[in-house]
Amino acid sequence: MNGVFIGLGSNLADPIEQVITAIEALQSIPETKLVAQSSLYASPPMGPQDQPDYINAVVELSTELSAHKLLDQLQVIEQQQGRVRLRHWGERTLDLDIIVYGEQVIDDERLHIPHKGLADRSFVLYPLAEIATNLTIPKFGNIADLVQNCSRAGLNKINLDLI
Repeated sequence: MNGVFIGLGSNLADPIEQVITAIEALQSIPETKLVAQSSLYASPPMGPQDQPDYINAVVELSTELSAHKLLDQLQVIEQQQGRVRLRHWGERTLDLDIIVYGEQVIDDERLHIPHKGLADRSFVLYPLAEIATNLTIPKFGNIADLVQNCSRAGLNKINLDLI
């Protein structure tokens, strides 16, 4: 089994519900088990600022699937939840990204693992650190060091009990 971390994000069509539904859908991927899930976080958009804030989370999976087969499954879930790619870094009902896949480094036309921008993305690092405090990410290093060097500005943990 391979330890995998998936980043989830949504800013359209009830984003909190989109992320919760996606976490449930991840549990139905063949040969894959949900190990842990972070809290939900609200964050400002990374790209164009004329879009709603995002809801983000990270989950840990254990899977027998290859990284590319897992990506295929993630894209099916995105499509089932109405994913449409309107513009680069634009609004979306759901985005599922493989952040880390075990110790593997993959750089091809479909996949970049570890995810290239993760060191600069508080909406990935803080939820990831919440569930994997001792993680060492290939090419990037220890999660604690990465978090320490990444501003949390604009990132807020969501208390679901208040919603």
